[in-house]
Amino acid sequence: MRKADISRKTKETVISASLNLDGGEVKIKTGIGFLDHMLTALGVHGGFGLTLAAKGDLEVDGHHTAEDVGIVLGKAFGEALGDKGGIVRYGSAFIPMDEALGFCAVDISGRPFLVFNAEFTNEKIGELDTCLIEEFMRAFAFNAGITLHLRCEYGKNDHHKAEALFKALAYALKAATRQNSGEIVSTKGVL
Repeated sequence: MRKADISRKTKETVISASLNLDGGEVKIKTGIGFLDHMLTALGVHGGFGLTLAAKGDLEVDGHHTAEDVGIVLGKAFGEALGDKGGIVRYGSAFIPMDEALGFCAVDISGRPFLVFNAEFTNEKIGELDTCLIEEFMRAFAFNAGITLHLRCEYGKNDHHKAEALFKALAYALKAATRQNSGEIVSTKGVL
């Protein structure tokens, strides 16, 4: 399977996403340019096919759009992974982006959790409020059912720090979703 199509409509956002864990086209349109850039990096560097379109109440701010995109993308990952059998389960990556270094570790466990350790100097990167990066990651992790640890080791440029985190997420997910012999990697035999 390893594919999912998810749509979500609320009074604040309308979002549809198509995910293929084994590759394909990457096309993102959220109305928030920097978020598009980060999600494109996630798809390309993760080796995922990902198309996502969102329309949100950006006249209010980007919060509903960023969080709801995380919800939809998380649900897509959860559905594409099914019972989580046949995958490596764990993945981690350090990614340098010029002067910044990002780290990500994931456990596709069915137990959602987020540890987010990154500080940004500016309120915005392009049109994206920097506080929404953590909101996106929380919504993604909890809806995908993954344990997600993200840390910016260091950096000065907020764009570089954010991009290092998204690319680290991409490579960690790429490693964790690799197919194994078909068994569920758990001493319990179930996730």
